Amino acid sequence: MADLTMTRLYEVMIVLYAISLVFYFTDYFYKQVRARRIAFWLVSFVWVIQSAIILLTFVETKRFPILSLYEGILFYSWLLVTLSIILHCIARVDLPVFIINILGFVFASIFTFMPKRPTGAVGETLISEMLFIHISFAILSYAAFTLTFVFAILYLVLYRLLKQKKWSYLWTRLPSLQQTSNWMNISFFVGIPMLFISLILGFEWALLTLESLSIFDAKIIGSFIILVLYCCILYVNRKGKLTGTNYAWVHIYAYLLVVVNFFLGSSLSRFHLWY
Repeated sequence: MADLTMTRLYEVMIVLYAISLVFYFTDYFYKQVRARRIAFWLVSFVWVIQSAIILLTFVETKRFPILSLYEGILFYSWLLVTLSIILHCIARVDLPVFIINILGFVFASIFTFMPKRPTGAVGETLISEMLFIHISFAILSYAAFTLTFVFAILYLVLYRLLKQKKWSYLWTRLPSLQQTSNWMNISFFVGIPMLFISLILGFEWALLTLESLSIFDAKIIGSFIILVLYCCILYVNRKGKLTGTNYAWVHIYAYLLVVVNFFLGSSLSRFHLWY
């Protein structure tokens, strides 16, 4: 009965999310205020359903559901929905909200349709507060870099429109080029320390908990490459040698590497508990 209830929640979540994207699309291209309101409330219902799924899983497993790749995808999707709602209410930006919700829908779909696997690989003796904080900060950093990715795309779109002077009514609701650049930097600056804290805690947890640990593990190598890459981007940008469109493109490529490490790195890892 519980499995049937969860399955129905997944199905309702995906249907509502898909319908909300249709209304967001209609609002953006045809300026339908009513469509935007309906889309917002549908996304809010999706947030409630995802929160309910997290809560039900917490009650069933007696722990916060974040210790597997399957659970991590749900938490990541929930963060994206939360960010889209916050941006809708505070920043009043339409296209960034639309793009974030598209990404959130993609990950919600992956969560819904990927094979459901038990999380028995994580023994009770391996679960600790340090592990929870490590994974939580990792996913929070991914969410921050997702915002950087979205605003980098918007920066390139705005730059191209301004350069070619092809401005039309479709783009009147976009933020300015300066606002897009500022938001890209803020989310970038927030993501780096979160990822650094996550890696430090994860490495300490592995040293204290696991009997053997190889520094050549795929997940470890991939995560530290990402951290070094983002630190290099920060350093070069602060030196004034990486700006404008090149700066935006670098963030897009870096985020693609984050996604690859999120899925492929976890699959190839010999010790990482996400599977």
